[in-house]
Amino acid sequence: MTVGIEMGLSMGPGAEPARLDLEELLATRLLVQGNSGSGKSHLLRRLLEQSVGAVQQVVIDPEGDFVTLGEAYGHVVVDGAHGEADLQAIAARVRAHRVSVVLTLESLDMEAQMRAAAAFLGGLFEAERTHWHPALIIVDEAQIFAPAAAGDVSDEARKASLGAMTNLMCRGRKRGLAGIIATQRLAKLAKNVAAEATNFLMGRTFLDIDMARAADLLGLDRRGAERFRDLARGEFVALGPALSRRPLALRIGPVTTSARSGSPKLVPLPAPADADLRALILTRSPDEPAQAWAPAPRTPPTPRATPADLMRELSAYRPEPAEAPEPMSADEIRAGLDAVLRGIAADPDAGGQPVAVVYQDFLVRCRMRGLDGEAMSLAAFRRRLGVARAGFDEADAGPSEADGRWEEAQAAAAALPDEVQGLFLLLARAALASEPCPGDEALARAIGSRSPGRAKRLLAYVETRGTIVCRMDYKGNRIVALPALNCETAPGDPKAPAGEGRAPGGEDKAGVAKPQGGALEMPGLFAAE
Repeated sequence: MTVGIEMGLSMGPGAEPARLDLEELLATRLLVQGNSGSGKSHLLRRLLEQSVGAVQQVVIDPEGDFVTLGEAYGHVVVDGAHGEADLQAIAARVRAHRVSVVLTLESLDMEAQMRAAAAFLGGLFEAERTHWHPALIIVDEAQIFAPAAAGDVSDEARKASLGAMTNLMCRGRKRGLAGIIATQRLAKLAKNVAAEATNFLMGRTFLDIDMARAADLLGLDRRGAERFRDLARGEFVALGPALSRRPLALRIGPVTTSARSGSPKLVPLPAPADADLRALILTRSPDEPAQAWAPAPRTPPTPRATPADLMRELSAYRPEPAEAPEPMSADEIRAGLDAVLRGIAADPDAGGQPVAVVYQDFLVRCRMRGLDGEAMSLAAFRRRLGVARAGFDEADAGPSEADGRWEEAQAAAAALPDEVQGLFLLLARAALASEPCPGDEALARAIGSRSPGRAKRLLAYVETRGTIVCRMDYKGNRIVALPALNCETAPGDPKAPAGEGRAPGGEDKAGVAKPQGGALEMPGLFAAE
């Protein structure tokens, strides 16, 4: 069925009726542009009145101008103050029962209008396939719901509203939804929404950018763009498959209903009365209600502070003294320093850092624990860090008769440079306990390095000082003797991984039984310097 509705009369010779093909409109959509007062709402009202009974109509009305259609034509007026879930359900029932409705949003602010329109359009769009009947979806002031740029509303509301408008104009045709949008300025409307319309009705426009864009849409030249300034109220230039294949100027016909808020009209002022006009407006009449509110007393403004005042205030500020913490005992301080050193020695990222950098980390960790880390000098820190990296942070099992010799080992290590003290003590522990000689990786970890080659060079350096003697057995295992302690290590593989040492149960990886005895105490290892 082909339905043609008369929109008005053409402004060319003969003033022929300008007809709009309703079926073609359902497939191609419509965009109406015009400045405020150009007659956009009048055009939409003419379109709605002429198509009543031929197609379902849904109006998104931000100003409440179209609610009068309910009294004349039976449109159901829906208040947008419902919740978003309710609006979606109402929209689904609107499609199911093919009821023409007007969604009025005049009682909401702009962000609430966008959320309500997004929910309602989403309900129309997500209706079941069996309810995809043809419907005209008229959106007045479309720049509110599909803005070209972010405004004062939240991004969530703007994205939801813009997404609903894009679905209406881009994907609504297959669901039977024909979008008809009206806007004051094309520059305010999102391009993805405006670009999907194929029919155009351009009204009075004054800004050059809007005239140029309207002329581009209608295929007019520069002289034709100037024509939009001369259009009167209710006059539009039409183009599109549902209207005219060539730009056609037309004047919109009359309507039977009207908006609740019409254009302002000049009315004569009331004649001045004989009574005193000043007393008339300043004196409350007997039937006038009493004043329900009283103006708040005006407080004098606070004098603005000068920079000099701020500086004096800052200089005079004295923070309240904090409660002094209870002093720690010497044992607590020593335990805290030991814990910090153990943490640094166990940190794999600290192994390849210079000692000066690690010392700064040590000071920070001490401050976090409330300790005075600066009481330990850098030289003392280097020596104790080497000892900690050698693994002497807890008592190890060993022969009880070696207690005195461990003190001798510490004295011998003190005569060496700080960098190799941890390496020497690691070898001394292995020799006193008759354990296999540590591998190159274990020696490198004892000096805070990841390079086995550097550990081998330092081992050779200690040997040149006569402190140790290294030899290899017939199987390629290394044996290190310590003349000052009169002991030597068991054979050990130089290439053994750092984690391989003594096995559980007192037996090492080489199968050498570990002598059992009392704990090998290491007194004074982390004592205060």
